[in-house]
Amino acid sequence: MANSVAEAVIGAVVLATAAGFVVYAGQVRGTSVTGGSYPLTAKFRSAEGIGVGTDVRLAGIKVGSVTHLALDPQTFEADATFSVQNTVKLPDDSDVKISSEGLLGGNFVELTPGASETEFVSGDQILNTQGSVSLLNLLMKFAGGGSNQ
Repeated sequence: MANSVAEAVIGAVVLATAAGFVVYAGQVRGTSVTGGSYPLTAKFRSAEGIGVGTDVRLAGIKVGSVTHLALDPQTFEADATFSVQNTVKLPDDSDVKISSEGLLGGNFVELTPGASETEFVSGDQILNTQGSVSLLNLLMKFAGGGSNQ
């Protein structure tokens, strides 16, 4: 009987420690266990380099993440849904674009606030968008442009 009690206590300690690591990892990564965000949508010509879970940043600070990506079969554009923290009130003339962290870095969604007096509300669509720019396509254009001269 003493062995089963000791095993139960050790198991509880292991589970508590694992839960602590999960909470700590979420805090370090910038995610939150609780809600506190609202969804916004945007359409991009190209969503290359982003996926579900990609950071959404404002002034270089993570304020949300991409929650859904799908192809619009009518327009052939990428429909993106992302969350933004409730504390961030974006003007309704804000811009959103897919930016790169550098040549070898990953991509993220960047918000640029506008100057409007009214704010986006949950579920609104950001109309001012800029899709990702393919570095490979730029290099091909540069290489192709130089050989024709």
